[in-house]
Amino acid sequence: MNWIDWLVMLATLIGIAAFGIWRTRHIRSSETHMRGNDDLNWTVIGFNIMATQASAITFLSLPGQAYEDGMRFVQFYFGLPLAMIFLSIFVIPYFYKLKIYTAYEYLETRFGLNTRVFTASLFLIQRGFSTGLSFFAPSIVMSELLGWSLNFTILFIGGLILVYTYIGGFKAVSYTQTLQFAVIWLGLFLAAGLVFYQLPPDVHFVDAVNIAGKMGKINLVDFKFDLSSRYNIWSGIIGGAFLAISYFGTDQSQVARYLGGKSLAEGRMGLMLNGLIKVPMQFIILGVGVLVFVFYLFNQAPLHFNSNNVSRLSGSAAEQYKILETQQEKVFEQRRLAVDGMMKAMRKGDDEQAKAAQIEVQTLHATELQLREDARSLIKDHVPDAATKDTDYVFITYVLQYMPIGVIGLLLAMIIAAACSSGASAINALATTTVIDLYQRLYKPAASDQHYLRMSKFFVAVWCLISLAFAFSAQLFDNLIQAVNIIGSIFYGVILGVFLAAFFQPKVKGRAAFLAAILTQIIVIVVYVMSEYKMSLNLFGWVIPVRVAYLWLNLIGCLLVMGIAAVLQGVMPEKEKEEVVG
Repeated sequence: MNWIDWLVMLATLIGIAAFGIWRTRHIRSSETHMRGNDDLNWTVIGFNIMATQASAITFLSLPGQAYEDGMRFVQFYFGLPLAMIFLSIFVIPYFYKLKIYTAYEYLETRFGLNTRVFTASLFLIQRGFSTGLSFFAPSIVMSELLGWSLNFTILFIGGLILVYTYIGGFKAVSYTQTLQFAVIWLGLFLAAGLVFYQLPPDVHFVDAVNIAGKMGKINLVDFKFDLSSRYNIWSGIIGGAFLAISYFGTDQSQVARYLGGKSLAEGRMGLMLNGLIKVPMQFIILGVGVLVFVFYLFNQAPLHFNSNNVSRLSGSAAEQYKILETQQEKVFEQRRLAVDGMMKAMRKGDDEQAKAAQIEVQTLHATELQLREDARSLIKDHVPDAATKDTDYVFITYVLQYMPIGVIGLLLAMIIAAACSSGASAINALATTTVIDLYQRLYKPAASDQHYLRMSKFFVAVWCLISLAFAFSAQLFDNLIQAVNIIGSIFYGVILGVFLAAFFQPKVKGRAAFLAAILTQIIVIVVYVMSEYKMSLNLFGWVIPVRVAYLWLNLIGCLLVMGIAAVLQGVMPEKEKEEVVG
């Protein structure tokens, strides 16, 4: 990487971090460290919400997802605007009225301590794991860039986030996220513009879209109702809405953003801003991935995008890899000619010739995909510990090989800034929830403010270490953006069900809600495992295949909690005795 790129990247990152540390240099109380001073306006809240969600995974994994699978992932976000409206009307007013630190405090006032501790624990488990994945994503960039081992790079990134969060807490995160979000949008538009600019001169935007469509990449909406399909409009609007309601309404990393607002109105407007901008933002990111796919139809792509894996091959394995590369080069040349023919036929309106060329292109593309699979198998056979799924490396490989000097540095700063932003928000939320919902409530209810400030910083360090441990397991997942959403879907539906029962089922009491949450969490995990491994349920001789896409787990978890709680409440004695955990 050129020294100018280093300068741009370091100046951007150091400048943002220094600004946050400078603005929070006078923090002396636990409240300011964990929650802030309730002084954020709606634009800052909206940008903070989006920056918290837009992790490095978004900018590394999402273009790779589109490169491999097209635009259909955008359906995942179709339910988000509906979720923002629901939260603004029904959820935020409760939180502001109670003046709480965390969302789970409310549950104690409604269902007792057991339920508060259980739901807070579910949040800590899933958010700790997801944060580990967000540590892993920027480590891909740094390891690819510097040639460092991936494990060392994970430790380095985790250390940066630890220092950043330990010093400034909530306020440092809030002050810097607006700057980080500006860098993210600038990098995003530059990436989209430059990918298109680097297509061959005779390939216009309409040509690129038509080619992507012929290759099955512009598959925006699937109206077929299929529980086993991960992405269709029904799972996106229904399952996606329930996931978004749970994430933005019960995940402390997001709840803290709008609870830090000046007023209820500011918090609501911040959420609505997120609902307005988020879907177009994800559309653009996926569009960049599709343009990269089209770019590589005219420019030969690496046989395997993770160059570190390739560099570990030696001897006969390296020779076999070169043979595969030679075969790929021949296929690429044939496919490029076929793509040119298909583009010219489409321009002339010759549907028959365009169809014939399309079949040829798709056949050659399938051949290349098989060569890629052969390369992955070769790497796995000779480097058993290598993670051979390489879609998360597609975008960063393109950036490093084809982007102009200066832009590379800015795009890398964008990715790392997104990691610091989402990582710091998550770690701060994990520490705050641990202190407020577990430590203070169960062990030290009457300690000094300085004691809670010290414990807040202590748990920042603890959760950084736990997230690092999770980060080392991230290579087991095929695609990081899917892994994050799968983990969330397993837990968020149950958490949301507890909150909705608290809001809308006044007859349900604490014991029924607590038992319903435990039973439902077990059921959801069983359903996910059976679906993932294509298992069947045998009921009195009836064999029922279990095939449920992960987005539906949010709806299933939510409805089961509410339904089971209602049934249990109906069979329980009128007078209910709450038990105290701890």
